[in-house]
Amino acid sequence: MSGNDFTADEMMTIAAARALSNDDVVFVGIGAPSAACNVARLTHAPDITLIYESGTIGTKPDVLPLSIGDGELCETAVTTVAVPEMFRYWLQGGRITLGFLGAAQLDRFGNINTTVIGSYDDPKVRLPGGGGAPEIASSCGKIFITMKQSLRGMVEKIDFFTSFGHGEGGDHRKRLGITTEGPVLLITDLAIWEPDPETKEFTVVSLHPGVTRDQVQDTCAWPAKFADSVKETPLPTEEEIRTLRDLKARTDAAHKGKAA
Repeated sequence: MSGNDFTADEMMTIAAARALSNDDVVFVGIGAPSAACNVARLTHAPDITLIYESGTIGTKPDVLPLSIGDGELCETAVTTVAVPEMFRYWLQGGRITLGFLGAAQLDRFGNINTTVIGSYDDPKVRLPGGGGAPEIASSCGKIFITMKQSLRGMVEKIDFFTSFGHGEGGDHRKRLGITTEGPVLLITDLAIWEPDPETKEFTVVSLHPGVTRDQVQDTCAWPAKFADSVKETPLPTEEEIRTLRDLKARTDAAHKGKAA
């Protein structure tokens, strides 16, 4: 296995994991955010504190959870608290530094839809919904988002505001009385994006190896903006690839009812 042997999904997960630090207290979303957080925990950030919506604090799962109710989370947590305590005391009390979310639809200002595609009353697709994501988006110190790029996902206008990002851009959060930073990083399978300091519109700051600007634009419905100096995301290391693949293999074996 070499550092050049990786998929776009693996690059996305590893790039997201790298953005996490040992001191972070993270409210973790299921799916890609959970994979990234646990790769970080198993590599460069062993003391990161992972919190899941069901009330598990300091959890260290050996396999990725299927949902927030997965027993793996409670069994490996330092402690588990009631959901109302998790949201009122920990989250809304300002004790969680980072929220890590996914999205079905996302606009250029980091507003997220995970509720419906189409009209709310007569949707084309009804999605899982917000769960705790709306509160996470407004109450965590800052927000990371990870998702695959597509014209269906990265849209000019989301069909439903599930989780508030930067709204209309600029100081919209501040005008609404929201004191937390909001989305500060978007990691996709093609690039890393950061919000413009003034407009808050997501801007490409790093392209993953082998990715072109045209590929980014072809999978983004708004006119993508690029930083004055766009970097190349460093290749995954052998340790990062091995850790991610071992985690996925253990997860697959556990969910199929086979011994690891």
